Amino acid sequence: MAKAKRLVKNVVGLDRNKFYTLDEAVKLVKERANAKFDETIEVAMNLGVDPRHADQMVRGVCNLPNGSGRKVRVAVFAKGVKAEEAKKAGADIVGAEDLFEIVNKGTIEFDRCIATPDMMGLVGRLGKVLGPRNMMPNPKVGTVTMDVTAAVAAAKGGAVEFRVEKAGIVQAGVGKASFTPEQITGNIRAFVDAVNKAKPTGAKGNYLRKVSLSSSMGPGLKIDLGALTGV
Repeated sequence: MAKAKRLVKNVVGLDRNKFYTLDEAVKLVKERANAKFDETIEVAMNLGVDPRHADQMVRGVCNLPNGSGRKVRVAVFAKGVKAEEAKKAGADIVGAEDLFEIVNKGTIEFDRCIATPDMMGLVGRLGKVLGPRNMMPNPKVGTVTMDVTAAVAAAKGGAVEFRVEKAGIVQAGVGKASFTPEQITGNIRAFVDAVNKAKPTGAKGNYLRKVSLSSSMGPGLKIDLGALTGV
């Protein structure tokens, strides 16, 4: 199959086998993010874990210092005072049994889901709907909490959840191509630091094995781990 001219042009001057410094990679990825929309800058990390074992699961949340550049729709399961608090904080959807019925039918009109602890008996029944989408509220990532104001603010402000996939890969969007290089590198370093801090007790050998950077429609570049982590 013939490659589009834009794709062919984007790989000119790149060495797919080279390990670039973070600054080099960000510069090259930004230059090649030339789609007709503001492409997302994405980081993929290959970890030395086997998530089939409970003590090697990697999961957490990172508050990107420069935001994600993405408009995040937030749903909150809460009642009474906490429901009003969520609305004032800017949550897009707030409800309890009524929201349960909507979501249970497969209508997901939000990107992040937050719940107060007393709602988890109800929300837990949505596991088959929210689980596959990685939207199930979890206290480990701050989405099961009584402080719904802070949770909504974090979600709207650039909090990125991460969870290792079956192949041992963690990936996330860490900004937009329109961001400055400094904003992108700051977000990447914060994300890598968060994943490093989430290292599970069962991880053996090299934890952080490979890191690559790309844009939504652009080529991926390998990043030198020593330059990234200072090791």
